[in-house]
Amino acid sequence: MKKILALLAASALSACGDDAPPPKPQAPAPQASAPAPITPAPAPEAAKPPEEPKPDPNKELAQRVKQALEKDGKVQVAAIDVTVKEGRVSLWGTAATAGERSRAAQIASKVEGVASVDNQIKVVKGS
Repeated sequence: MKKILALLAASALSACGDDAPPPKPQAPAPQASAPAPITPAPAPEAAKPPEEPKPDPNKELAQRVKQALEKDGKVQVAAIDVTVKEGRVSLWGTAATAGERSRAAQIASKVEGVASVDNQIKVVKGS
C-alpha cells in the first residue's frame, strides 16, 4: 500500500511539470524606521529691519503744490486737484474767476521742483 501511494504521489508530481506559476514574492516585513536626523536651521543673517518704501517724488511735489495753494487763501483749493509727472504739474478742477485760475497756476509754478504747469482749471460762473 505504501508503494501505491508513493507511485501516485510521483505521478502527480510529474504531471505538474513546469506549467505551474512561480510563487509570488512576499513583501518584506516592515521595519521600524529610525527617526530622521534633526538638522539645525541655517543661522539667519544679521536681522535687518524691513526697508521702508521710498516716497513717490510725484506725490510729494503734488502735496507741496496743494499746500502752497492752501497758504495763499485766495484760491478755492477744495475745487482743485493737483497731479504731477516728472516735475510737470497739472491743475484740474474749477475756479470762480479767471483771476483765481491764473493765480493758482502762478502759485504752482513757484513751488520748488516744478518744471512746468498745465492749467486745466475751468472757470465756472456763479460759483
